[in-house]
Amino acid sequence: MRPTTPTGVAEHVVALVLAHPGRCRVLVDGAAALRPDALADAFVDPLRTAGRAVVRVHADDFLRPASLRLEHGRQDPDAYLEDRIDARALAREVLDPFVVDGTYLPTLWDAARDRATRAERLRAPEGAVLVLDGELLLGRWFDVDLSVHLTARPATLARRSGAERAWQLPAFARYEDEVAPQDVADVVVRADDPRHPALVVR
Repeated sequence: MRPTTPTGVAEHVVALVLAHPGRCRVLVDGAAALRPDALADAFVDPLRTAGRAVVRVHADDFLRPASLRLEHGRQDPDAYLEDRIDARALAREVLDPFVVDGTYLPTLWDAARDRATRAERLRAPEGAVLVLDGELLLGRWFDVDLSVHLTARPATLARRSGAERAWQLPAFARYEDEVAPQDVADVVVRADDPRHPALVVR
């Protein structure tokens, strides 16, 4: 492992993105308690400063309807892993068309209202970078150009998740066992201490 800083992590990923010509799709994966959204947001300004347009998309805006993702109850860890994200829609409406012509759907489903957002398709310019964040995203055959995984020890994840999210922990344990995200991701960041992350060197 190579100790670094939050800024150092962002700089490392941004350098990898800037080495990629044309449109680039970056996936940032990690439990919500580890703040993959914050890491993804940290890429935006440096990329724009370097002259690349940036599109931000959140996997939580591509959830399946409540009738499907909550079919087995609101606190079923297996359903949280398997049934929460509409992976096909995320690939079909965002990741796949983005690299072809820059088009993408910014949102699909409003989970709070449990209905479609009816968002219009947008188009990003040539050379744009799409940054997607979310939980349990690896191992779904998403076609991306760079994947980043935030990880922490089980005890750390349990502490930072708190009692409210404790029921989700078996989903993340299964994810580690079945997907092995640390082996799948291009960049792995240990985030046990968010102030002092470390890059896993392989």
